[in-house]
This record gives sequence, structure tokens and C-alpha cells, in this order.
Amino acid sequence: MKKLINRSLVIIIVTGFLASCKTEKQEQTPIALTNGSGIKLTDKAVSIKRNQLKITDSNNTYPLLVSGTDTIPSQLNDTDGDGHWDELFFVANFSSNEKKTMQLKWVSTQPNYVVRTSARFGKRSAIDSPVKPATEEVLTSNELPKSLGYQRYQTDGPSWENDKVGFRHYLDGRNAKDLFGKKISDISPETVGINSKGEVEDNYHVMESWGRDILAVGNSVGLGGYALISNNELMRLGVTVNDSINNIEKTTFKIEAEGAVKSVLIYDYQNWKPNNNRTYAVKEKTTIWPGMYGYKNTVAVSGLQGDENLAVGLVNIHNDNPLSVIDENEKFIVLYTHDKQTYDKGWWLGMALILPKDSYVGYTEAPETGNLTNTFLAKLKITDNEPISYYAVGCWELSDANFIDKTYFETYLKQLTNQLSAEIKIEIGTSN
Repeated sequence: MKKLINRSLVIIIVTGFLASCKTEKQEQTPIALTNGSGIKLTDKAVSIKRNQLKITDSNNTYPLLVSGTDTIPSQLNDTDGDGHWDELFFVANFSSNEKKTMQLKWVSTQPNYVVRTSARFGKRSAIDSPVKPATEEVLTSNELPKSLGYQRYQTDGPSWENDKVGFRHYLDGRNAKDLFGKKISDISPETVGINSKGEVEDNYHVMESWGRDILAVGNSVGLGGYALISNNELMRLGVTVNDSINNIEKTTFKIEAEGAVKSVLIYDYQNWKPNNNRTYAVKEKTTIWPGMYGYKNTVAVSGLQGDENLAVGLVNIHNDNPLSVIDENEKFIVLYTHDKQTYDKGWWLGMALILPKDSYVGYTEAPETGNLTNTFLAKLKITDNEPISYYAVGCWELSDANFIDKTYFETYLKQLTNQLSAEIKIEIGTSN
């Protein structure tokens, strides 16, 4: 959502901007970054906390991060919602075991940069009202499309993307996650999901220059959506398209950040009652940064009784091949499928879940009937109110023709998993 960028704490850096900026503070802080792995890293995410930088007052200044003769796109994020930034975030490239030193300066003008991530949300207040951009929403249990008589949300809920791939979340009670295949690196148009009159319209299931929705979700939780499982009972977070009352009393959504190199969406589900014997609350954070065909999801469930596992979904509606497993990384295990599993089996698509190995306890398959079907489900150990993170990946042949080849897709997953597990050592020098 382009309009959000000017309002957020995002700080966007332009290559060559250094020469034209007036520095408000003359001192600079050296930051040494060391790739602790023996592999090349591309668009490796780096997060530096504000307290590491020993910043006293920078409310009216913006960071300028320089590596050699290059400026590095960066942004400031407020990750705890207190109205003050607490994270400097950027992505960087490293050769194996490389140590590089960057200089952090502060400038008085907020620069612009090519946007490589985006978060978008639009809603209408009535069936005859146009969709308007928004950054947050509160949904009560009786405000589902079947109760209202119309779809309130652009693309059925918020969407997020980077330069490789896009996703959307069905905020309308279903809480599944869908996949947008992209043919270009640019951010998709703001009009995806609405027509020229501002009405909600499904215009993304046809091919456009940017790409399209390529995944059939049905009654699954899509790619990276989740449920709970207890003694073989599946408990869906929310309901299906045919229901008029949600099993979640209140759902709160907010775009926490949108910027050149990072976008974050947060959800808060209160009084989720999947059956008469259980009540839960869930907090969820979805994060995307450039360069990878996927997103990171973090979930924390409270109210657990001790017999539950988190069940993370990998839809299998158009997949005729068995689920495959890659277990070669110390930190992660990968579950994946590869088939012509797009709409009408039109294109090759590889999908995967990258899961924390120390929490993984196997997988199961949802039944063919019920309110959660057509999906493989990875089972993860969880602890009450403690967050757990995983990644969801979608690789379409029209994004990269090599994804037709299963071996190429497998190689990409191994490389991505190794990159995600690689650690960057951060050393902050003394300002001078």
C-alpha cells in the first residue's frame, strides 16, 4: 500500500543519496558484520536493536548506512508498538565467511528508494460504499460475509509481497493463506481486488502483467495457515465460507510496518472456542523481506491444556505426488510438494514449509470431509504463550522457469534453509 510508506517509520535509502544529503550529525558509527557461515548469502536479513546502537535522540533524523561506495537500503521499525522505533533493519549480501564494515550516519531528510516489499489492506463500510485503504481492523464473530451479505475486504483480507512472490490472508473468518504468483519484481497494482468503481471484485484469478492468484485453497488453511490438533481432533482457527458465525469472538488486525525492505502484519485472536471444552487466544506476526519466495510466520497460543500441537498447513488440492522431506540442516526441517498444483493444474508449483527441527514431531493429512480438509499438516510442539516461527515458500514456474524441475526446486529449498540458519555477528563500534 504505497500511501502507508509516507506515514510509517520506514526509512528508505537511495543509492547515491550520500552525496546530496545534509548530515544533521557529523559523527558516524562503524558496524562490523561477519558471515559466520561458509556459504554465500544474498539479501540476508539483518536486524540491529536500538539499544545496541546507543542512540539517545534521533527522532528528527534518519539513518544512512554506507558500505564502501554503496548505500544500503534500511528502515526503522517499531516492533513493540510503543510509538518509538527500536529496530534498524536491512538486507545485505555476503561472500562466505566475509566480514564487512558499514558506516551508520544520520541525515535530516528522509530519502526514497525502490520499494521491494509491500503490505496492503482495503475495506468498505457498506455494500454500496467504495473500498478505502486501511491499516487496521477489528472483526467480531457476527461480521462474516454470509452474515453481512457481502464481502467487506479487498482480496478477502490483507495481502503482502516482496520482489519474488505475494500472499493474502482470508481475514473474513477463514484465516487461510493464499498465494499470488508474480512475473515481475515490481509491487503489484493497488487495484488488485477492486474495480474502477472501488467495488470489491475478484480480478486476480485471471492473468495480468504482474501475475495472478495461482492456488486453490478450498477448506484447507492454504500455504502456512495453521490450526491446533489434539488427540487427532483438528481445531480450525475460524470457520469456512459457508458459516455465518465465527468461532473467534474478536479478531484484531494491523499493518505494523511497510517499507522498502520489510513489511509486517499482526493479528490478535481473542476467545477462540473451537469446541465446548476449550478457549484460546492467539497472537500472530507475518513478516516478509526481499529476495526469497516466502514469508516468516510467528504464532503464540495461550490457554493450552498441554495436549495440543500446532498444525501448519500445506494445501494439497491439486497435488498428486507424495509429501517429501528434506532433513539436512541443523536448525530446520523442510516439508514440500512439487506438481502442477495451480488452478486447473496449469503450471508447475513448488510449495514448502521450513520448520524448526527441535519442535517438529511429524506430519499428518487432514480428512476429506469437515471444516478443515485437503491439506498436509506439520505438527509442532508448542508451549503456552511462547512464540514459534516457521517459513512458508511458494515457487511458480512463471516466476522462474527452472522451478519446473523438481531438483532445481529442492536445491533452492536447501540453499534458502542454509541462508535462514546462517548467523551474522554484529559488532557496533564507537561513534567518531
